[in-house]
Amino acid sequence: MVPPLGAIGRSAYGFCMYRHRFLLGGSFTVALLLAGPASAAQPAAPRPAPVEPRPVVIELFTSQGCSDCPAADKILTDLARRRDVIALSFPVTYWDMLGWRDTFATEANTLRQKSYSRVMNRSGIYTPQMILDGVVDVVGNQNDRVMEALASRNAAREQDVPIAITLASGRVEIAIPAIRAKTKPLAAIWVMRTLSQATVNVEQGENRNHRLGYSNVVRELQRAGEWNGGAMKINLPLNVGKEKQDGVAVLLQERDYGRVIGAAALSVPDQSAATVH
Repeated sequence: MVPPLGAIGRSAYGFCMYRHRFLLGGSFTVALLLAGPASAAQPAAPRPAPVEPRPVVIELFTSQGCSDCPAADKILTDLARRRDVIALSFPVTYWDMLGWRDTFATEANTLRQKSYSRVMNRSGIYTPQMILDGVVDVVGNQNDRVMEALASRNAAREQDVPIAITLASGRVEIAIPAIRAKTKPLAAIWVMRTLSQATVNVEQGENRNHRLGYSNVVRELQRAGEWNGGAMKINLPLNVGKEKQDGVAVLLQERDYGRVIGAAALSVPDQSAATVH
């Protein structure tokens, strides 16, 4: 597969880091035959409500130290308002050595991007990168390409696994149903604790003196288990770690970093947005 367009930049991990700089005649008669007295027509049975398709999962790998990223962050914020999208922001760490330490970046987020690079057979990692449903990647600040990829994923609907997330007694309950399949799938269960809205005042680096906005920032990332096609229930604490969080997203992903086959997200009430200085 061909890596996304972009100019080659620098990397703190020995990878090639791509930077986006210039970076889908006849008539008929209906007859009613009566075999006896006329009778009232029976009402038609109600049609079942259509099942709403699973939202497309869009993961943005971004950094406060990358001047190409704010445009992608804005696109993700717009996508987060759509019902057909679960939008997640993954701040990465490899820009930290270039003048500004990202206040949201985690090594877990960076490892996730590097794992995608390996599975997708890419030559390196870069920002801003968007990955859709674990199978398609595009340069995250190229809006036309992002919208084209999203339309393609919406059109390419495979059989998905419904996931239910609920809050009970101060805990998060995740339910995954059993499916009927000749070949049992093997999928990782990823649980992400998110912060719905945040702003950051960047004081150094390429985005110096800029106030940046973020949506659905992944603050904690956990591989909660594996699913092999049987019914499962997972019970987890409402909050983990010390980082502020007000949402939970669950992805069911083939072989850790493959196609997303199930996804759901839930907001945790009574939490406010954060400002980080």
